Amino acid sequence: MSLAFGRHYLAIPGPSVIPDRVLGAMHRAAPNIYQGELVEMMPGLLRDLRRVAGTEKANVAIYIANGHGAWEAANANLFSRGNKVLSAVTGHFGNTWALSARNMGIDVETIDFDKSPVDPARIEEALRADRAHRIKAVFVTHTDTATTIRNDIEAVRKAIDDAGHPALLAVDAIASLGCDPLHFDTWGIDVLISASQKGLMTPPGLSFIWFSDKALAASEGSELVTPYWDWKLRSQSTEFYRYFGGTAPTHHLYGLREALTMLLDEEGLEAAWKRHAALASSVWAAFKAWSRDSDIALNVADKTRRSHSVTGARIGNGGAMRLREWLEKNAGVTLGIGLGMAPPTEPAYGDYLRVAHMGYVNAHMTLGVLSAMEAGMRSLGVPHGTGALDAAAQAIAEAI
Repeated sequence: MSLAFGRHYLAIPGPSVIPDRVLGAMHRAAPNIYQGELVEMMPGLLRDLRRVAGTEKANVAIYIANGHGAWEAANANLFSRGNKVLSAVTGHFGNTWALSARNMGIDVETIDFDKSPVDPARIEEALRADRAHRIKAVFVTHTDTATTIRNDIEAVRKAIDDAGHPALLAVDAIASLGCDPLHFDTWGIDVLISASQKGLMTPPGLSFIWFSDKALAASEGSELVTPYWDWKLRSQSTEFYRYFGGTAPTHHLYGLREALTMLLDEEGLEAAWKRHAALASSVWAAFKAWSRDSDIALNVADKTRRSHSVTGARIGNGGAMRLREWLEKNAGVTLGIGLGMAPPTEPAYGDYLRVAHMGYVNAHMTLGVLSAMEAGMRSLGVPHGTGALDAAAQAIAEAI
């Protein structure tokens, strides 16, 4: 017998749960792409994309792409072959962005923090050593979706400024936008990238770049940019189709419009940040209890550096993989794999999992996942401490 029949819950770090209202907004006949409602919707979309990123003045470009496409768009606009970037890596996705740049002919200097948060002092040291100012930008991931580390972006900006270096600050916020506090203007970000399928509660297919006028000026003369990826055409257009390099992603735009209304105007962005923090705290409380006298531990020891959108953890002796499989088969829950924590060819690959609590997620959904996880541990005989569900419920109660 299986208890998985019913609505399945995809508790992975993207694509996240899509609200029925967003799905309903997308469920319509193809619209007029030359005039009318869709075209008139565009100024409001751009305004609200600025709001969600914490900026009043940044330029915004929309691409029909996932987050990898946003990386490539940023690389193409900012650099020519041989230009140099400093990449601060705190997990799989920091490595992948650096690899994307390297494969495009960009000279990438990497500081690998080995699954630990960024140390701003090392950023400052590297920039001070670059006396010729060859480094054009610093890459940093706000939340690395693999390790679930959340980096201090403001501290990285300060390190750049303290070094007296002109490098741009480029931030990957694919897993954090809408879930964790993020302030483009006050944090001094120059380039911010994100995508639709996580905190923005819209199906995969849209990616976004916000960029300062300083970044726009630095992109002049880039030899890597091509007409499709050119952010000037997309951000400064007077013709609707140019925002998208051709035909608009019509139904995605209707979904995004509904999602931004829900996030910004109904719940409120700061309230959404607090909701994600509360849900994260309940997951952490459960894992703290499970970890007593067991081989269970969170990836990130310092809770101030943990993501509020996704939590990574280790359950040794292949326990994470066995639990994921049990949940899929018996409880109708899918957890994220332990991406980048160990090579798939090694036994340790089966020791890691991720629990997502991003986007359109509430208390009963998160508490339900934790209850299902405990049932799975009991069924599989995975050693774990007691009191996890009480601790998770208490964390929710204290957050209200």
